Amino acid sequence: MKPRVYLTRRLPDAVMERLAAQTDLAFHDGAAPVAPEELHAALKDREALIPTVSDRIDAAVLAHAPVLRVIANFGVGYNNIDVAAATKRGIQVTNTPDVLTAATADVAFGLLLATARRFGEGERMVREGRWHGWDPLQLLGADIAGATLGLIGFGRIGQAVAHRARAFDMRVLYWNRTRLEPGIELELGVDYRERDELLAESDFVSLHVAYTPETHHLIDASALARMKPSAILVNTARGSIVDEAALVEALKSGRISAAGLDVFEREPHIHAGLYPLSNCVLLPHLGSATIGTRTRMGMLALDNLLAACAGKRPPNLVNPDALAAAPHR
Repeated sequence: MKPRVYLTRRLPDAVMERLAAQTDLAFHDGAAPVAPEELHAALKDREALIPTVSDRIDAAVLAHAPVLRVIANFGVGYNNIDVAAATKRGIQVTNTPDVLTAATADVAFGLLLATARRFGEGERMVREGRWHGWDPLQLLGADIAGATLGLIGFGRIGQAVAHRARAFDMRVLYWNRTRLEPGIELELGVDYRERDELLAESDFVSLHVAYTPETHHLIDASALARMKPSAILVNTARGSIVDEAALVEALKSGRISAAGLDVFEREPHIHAGLYPLSNCVLLPHLGSATIGTRTRMGMLALDNLLAACAGKRPPNLVNPDALAAAPHR
């Protein structure tokens, strides 16, 4: 019998075709997130759920899912899921690591370029008919070659950004909870700094940590005050790592030079103070938004789901304790 699956958002065609062939599929077919009442009703008889990172799957949602066995999250992060509540009920939670590394690193470096060279301002100037020809002092930006890039978090995506930075002759610093061996640092061409030192020394700071209670507002007013006035902040990780209110004040006051953001604290809602700031590039969470990447994410989520429903350990299980709890669900 095919596993009964609920999908909260339509995925690329190749993934939808495989889901239709291998599962008993029901899904929310709309651009907006699924409403809570629709999700609750859908989960009454579903063994598997594929949510996106914008879907909050908490204990209240799980209470409406009496036969749910697996939550195959469509995303590398899973802070949208109450993993402890799922584990207690014996529900396995999986994610989709690795497959979105390159695409997200591209967006991070793209934001670095866009903010440094003021692409957004220039594009708006042209579209609005305000450009009247070349001028030697027009939209002067920051140099990238020879500048220092500080990476907060040095997992797969952080390392991929470092690789791109070396092609631009940047000096790369990193902070991570666990420091690498000196030989690996030498091989990767990076230097370790404590977090406060990195903030003070870097021309660009790019965030690549997972969102946890410990990293909530990791970049707050105090952290922003340690950065150079000429520094640029880039965030493609999770919005709540940055205190948006503090960032608005830092950008308005010139405490830092600019910011490039692909993620926000309360998506899709954005702090109103960010909209009028010309020194802030805003993207609609495009980190993994390529056809190839989103297809690979969907296929991996389905692999995880099918393994769990077949009684096998999923390849990307994030809560192995759920395996022991499952018989008592």
